[in-house]
Amino acid sequence: MSNTPKFDVTTTGEAMLRLSVPAGERLESAQQLDVRPGGAEANLAVALARIGRKSAWAGSLPADPLGRNLANHLRVAGVDLEGVVWSKEHRMGTYYVEFASPPRATQVIYDRADSCAANLVPEDLHWEYILDTRLLHLTGITPPLSWGGAPLSKRLWSGPKQPASRSVST
Repeated sequence: MSNTPKFDVTTTGEAMLRLSVPAGERLESAQQLDVRPGGAEANLAVALARIGRKSAWAGSLPADPLGRNLANHLRVAGVDLEGVVWSKEHRMGTYYVEFASPPRATQVIYDRADSCAANLVPEDLHWEYILDTRLLHLTGITPPLSWGGAPLSKRLWSGPKQPASRSVST
């Protein structure tokens, strides 16, 4: 690692695909779903890249078309993905959204069982890459997400010399 960090911000956490019904429709009767990339940490990396910050996202994606779809979205936005661990064993986490009109509330259903992020452990990640940054960021969902989430978060929060930001609202 050089004295000047490679990235302004590196985020880590679960990147997912959001599947949503067209406005005004219900999940239970939907005939089609809109597919969009999602995940708070990945979205932050995209937003920072769009305003000119050198950003990176580190995590795990499935080595399949869904993983490549999400990676392409991040890459096109300017997010560095050298820290991605490609998994042939686990799947993409997804969530389903039904946008509602008042008085109904928007409904969100998460499907994270056996996802890449749920199976990620600290030993899987490229730590030299992750720590080559001015700021690390992860959210509060990472520790309870899986059995590997707490050790991963602990290593991120306690190990680096870099400042770390944590969002506990997710």
